[in-house]
Parts: sequence; structure tokens; C-alpha cells
Amino acid sequence: MSIRSHTRKTLKVLITVKTYPIPSTKYDELVCTAGVTEDGKFVRLYPINFRELSDEQQYQKYQWIEVEAQKHESTDIRKESYRPDTKTLRVIGDAIPTNSGNWDERKQFILKNEALSLDELKRQSKEDQTSLGIFKPRNIKKLEVSDDHVDWDAKFLAELKQSRLWEDRKVSLRPPRKVPHKFHYTFDCNDDLCNGHRLSIHDWELGRLYWKMIDEGKTDTEAVQLVRRKFFDDICSDRNDTYFFVGTMKDSYSAWIVLGAFYPKKQDTRDLFGFTQ
Repeated sequence: MSIRSHTRKTLKVLITVKTYPIPSTKYDELVCTAGVTEDGKFVRLYPINFRELSDEQQYQKYQWIEVEAQKHESTDIRKESYRPDTKTLRVIGDAIPTNSGNWDERKQFILKNEALSLDELKRQSKEDQTSLGIFKPRNIKKLEVSDDHVDWDAKFLAELKQSRLWEDRKVSLRPPRKVPHKFHYTFDCNDDLCNGHRLSIHDWELGRLYWKMIDEGKTDTEAVQLVRRKFFDDICSDRNDTYFFVGTMKDSYSAWIVLGAFYPKKQDTRDLFGFTQ
């Protein structure tokens, strides 16, 4: 992709979330990557065709990258959105470790601009097109699972195949597998104006876990149960201080989704007998 040099800026971003890839007739597939700068400001990088990045460019969560990018502006008014030139993408060092469960080094960047609530982020969005953020829910009630189509729309797949025949792309690259379920968190915020929320989950790791279980021979029901165990029983456990990374959809700026979770262990976690763990 070509980006005019005089509009570029070099961004240093700590990767915090990647969404599950969606096939695209224009970009092969879309992966929305988000993270924070050293001063805690949120940045969205898209499109990135993650599977076509070289091995040394394929970043992990909580790993720093540098990349030249430009604001979308004409096609996306959300203030955090940048179009990266993936040819310039460079991974810096190893992923930041969890520091014995408390994730202190990660916190110093990720929580610099913590929001009070999803409701606060929505209010900010109306003022200045805020579209990314992190907050700590007051009460995560449940993870809902519902059935979805087992494959991408047939007409869309035909258009995708045709576009790859005529343009300079890796025609052999198969579309990402579609998870045949939808997953939603329901929760309340620490906000007097909160009436409760139900947000869909688009975390890459959720889809990857589902397909890993299927590939290991688990049934669909078993795979869903293991996803629930990880993304609700574990991530949303009382042992953790659980935060949600959230963002808005490109085609619907008012529609917020969960992009991922940040869940350091609580500083003082006690077992059933009152002993600190």
C-alpha cells in the first residue's frame, strides 16, 4: 500500500488487542489492531493483514512496535484511527511479562487514560469522536453464547475469490475460519447513569481458542464450554481486577464492542482460609 511520505508519522505502540480477522474483498482480510503510545494514548491500526506479515513482523500482545502511518481522516473520523504502512512495521523487543501476575509494567502504560465507565466513553465519543478506551466494569454478570452462521456469506466469498484472481494478492490465502457462534458480555459500570450493557466480543484469542479446541478433537459444545471457562470463569474471576478494552465499529460509530480484556491479579488475593496467595 502506498502512503505519501509527507503525510506519514512514526508511531510507537504497545499492542493491547487484535480483533478476529474478517475477510475483505479490498484487503484480503481485516484485523483491527489497537494499542497505546508511551503516554497512554490509544491508537487503532488498520487494515493489517496479519497472516501476510513476515515472521519477524508478527507481533504479540503487550509487545512494542514501530510503524509509519497516516490518519484515515477522509474515510474514518475516529480520532485514534491510523492507516499503517506495513512494509515499515518493526517489532521492538519481547512482550512485557506479567511480573508474577500483577502486570505492573503493563499497567503504567495501559491505565494512564483509564475511563470511569463505558458510559463515560460514550459521552466522550459525542464530543470528540473518541472510539477506543479501557475501563473496569463494576459487575460482569455473564457471558452469553448464541448460534451464528457457520460460514461467511456465499455471495461475499464469491466476490472475494474473484477479486483475488484479478489483483496482485496471494490467491492461495484462504479466508479465516468463521466461528459459528456469537459471544457477548453483560455487565454494569461504575457510573450512576449506567443502565447495564451487553457487548459482543471480537477478541482474536477467543476465536483462536475455539478453533484450537476443535482441532484437538473437541466437539462444538465442548469447545464453547472451554471458551466460557477461559473468558468468564477465569478472566472475569474475583481473583482478578478485570478491565475491558472497547472500541466502536467503523460502519457504526455508536456501536461499541469488547476488543479484549486486561486482567491483572488483585494485589491481595486470599484463599478460603484467609491466607494471601
